[in-house]
Amino acid sequence: MFLIASLYFGRLLAAILPRRKIGFGSRFWFELNPGEFNIKEHVAVVLAASTGGTNNLGDYVLAPLQVFYNQPMNGWLALLFMISAVFIGFSFASFARVFLVENPHTMFPLTLQQAAVFKAMRSSLGNESTTAKKQMSFFWWCILGFFCWQFLPEFLGSGLGGSGLLNITLDWSNIGSQCIYYPYWAQINIFAAAMIGAWILVPIGFFTGAWDSDKYPIQTQTLYLRNGSKYPTGSLMTADYQLNLTLFDEIGPPMMSAQLRWAYFFAYVAYIGSFVSCALFQGPMIYKTYVEQRKDKQTYNDKLTQLIRQYPPVPLWWNVALFIIPLAILTVLTAKGVLYMPIYMLFIGIAIGACIVVPMGYIYAVSGYQMQVGYFNELFYGYAIEAGGSRHPIGSLSYRVISGQCWYEAQSMLADMKLGHYFHIPPRAVLFAQMWGIFIGVPVNYATILWVCNTKGDVLTGKVTDPNHQWTGQTVISLYNQSISFALVGPKRLFNDPIYAPMLYGFLIGAIVPFILYGLHRLRPKWRFDLWNIAIFADKFENFYGNISNDFFTLFILGSINHLYFKRYRYDFWKKYAYLFGAGADTGYNFNLLIIFIAFSAVKTITMPNWWGNNAESVERCFYVPSQ
Repeated sequence: MFLIASLYFGRLLAAILPRRKIGFGSRFWFELNPGEFNIKEHVAVVLAASTGGTNNLGDYVLAPLQVFYNQPMNGWLALLFMISAVFIGFSFASFARVFLVENPHTMFPLTLQQAAVFKAMRSSLGNESTTAKKQMSFFWWCILGFFCWQFLPEFLGSGLGGSGLLNITLDWSNIGSQCIYYPYWAQINIFAAAMIGAWILVPIGFFTGAWDSDKYPIQTQTLYLRNGSKYPTGSLMTADYQLNLTLFDEIGPPMMSAQLRWAYFFAYVAYIGSFVSCALFQGPMIYKTYVEQRKDKQTYNDKLTQLIRQYPPVPLWWNVALFIIPLAILTVLTAKGVLYMPIYMLFIGIAIGACIVVPMGYIYAVSGYQMQVGYFNELFYGYAIEAGGSRHPIGSLSYRVISGQCWYEAQSMLADMKLGHYFHIPPRAVLFAQMWGIFIGVPVNYATILWVCNTKGDVLTGKVTDPNHQWTGQTVISLYNQSISFALVGPKRLFNDPIYAPMLYGFLIGAIVPFILYGLHRLRPKWRFDLWNIAIFADKFENFYGNISNDFFTLFILGSINHLYFKRYRYDFWKKYAYLFGAGADTGYNFNLLIIFIAFSAVKTITMPNWWGNNAESVERCFYVPSQ
């Protein structure tokens, strides 16, 4: 939406602003109206908005602190914490630029979709481009169509959970434009993982009673006692933030649903698998790039990179400063106990965050699929904290933010840098646009977190249920329970239980399978075993929760139609309209979501009406039939 609004607002300013210099001296000035609002300015504005609009993982700490512990962090300290974690990731992205942005083989699929919309919009402004005008007409109709349609599933009812067995969803919030921009090999990996997990492994665990899974709901983030009752997480922590050993010896470790246990297992497979796969398949390319950079040689010399090299690069000391200053702030916050974790974990978290940027960033760059790192981070923190320090659950969440935010922010920044690369925007201009977005976006993110915690607190704690099912509290509840399991109880105690011990074999599988695939690829290159990506395959299991089980069957069907029919047999049509369809659908959905939020939830909750399609007992008309 911002991409569209910024074009017309920019053109309006170009028409009405006076041509005047603002500033002083011969160096410190700028043109208030330099002329036509060109495409580079348009992209730079969107880069700033994209950076500012990226979700900040600071809510992982701030929301649980306020909702579950009634200890909200000081506002200024919260802002410093959020901004610093973002800039650490930003500096990592700058150092990884040569490996992932300048590399012509890393296309960043979602960025390609954005570039297609930019190109069509700008071309449609010229009188000579009939094709572009048709493209934009198609784009506008997609926005209008999906905006109108989305009222039906979003407000009148849609699927919420279940195993998604042959489930067809018409709710774009469950599908998204990944069916367009994900490469087909990535979609096959995702569908295979979701199918095996949702249709085979999780039901087997639930219906056979394996790991006592029949005592708990098939899909839930909640923790339970062995008898199936809710786990008393609130009573497990003493006044000095230590584990209540007396109560723990009485009730034992928390029990998880079948889905959640499989999620942890495959998260460990995915984490190690991403490193090993990258080392085997992309290692030679990365090492060559590194060596040539050390020799001041140019690894890539494609046309786009040649154009970018005409502009002055970002000085090294800028990137160093973007790392050192935030690190100093985080060090002070940790030393003062604001983040509830020992200071040595801060430096370990940042080091691990730096290590994952290139291998996991490469996966994102070629597939568009974002790897998750949270489950490994909390496991690692749980073991490392045995060396000493407070076991306050918030400490593990702070560690996840610092180590995870580095990766997520770096991935987002790299995608934006690639967009700037596509449109030949000077690297320094991209840097300033992104920094501007950070300084504007972080306070807005923080204000949003406060608003949600203050107005939806009872929903987040599970005391009440949102009648419109827009606020489930799933993420916050999940974070709270995970921090109890891996920080307060700790994996050492958790994995002493035979039920949890098999989870750790995920690391072994993640290390072995890439070698098998690599050997098969070398033996039979035409069979493309290099596209059987264990990291994406396993990571999909980790993401199998909540309403996500409603997407994968429909996503695969639409993706197959897109890639096997339109892209293969109607390529000219696909090239002109596919990305515009995905972007238009996403824009229409997001605009619809904004209107529904403002109209039905922001000020006064207007309960979703009951009709045949969303029975009062079950909004998705999926009724549980008792066995007796």
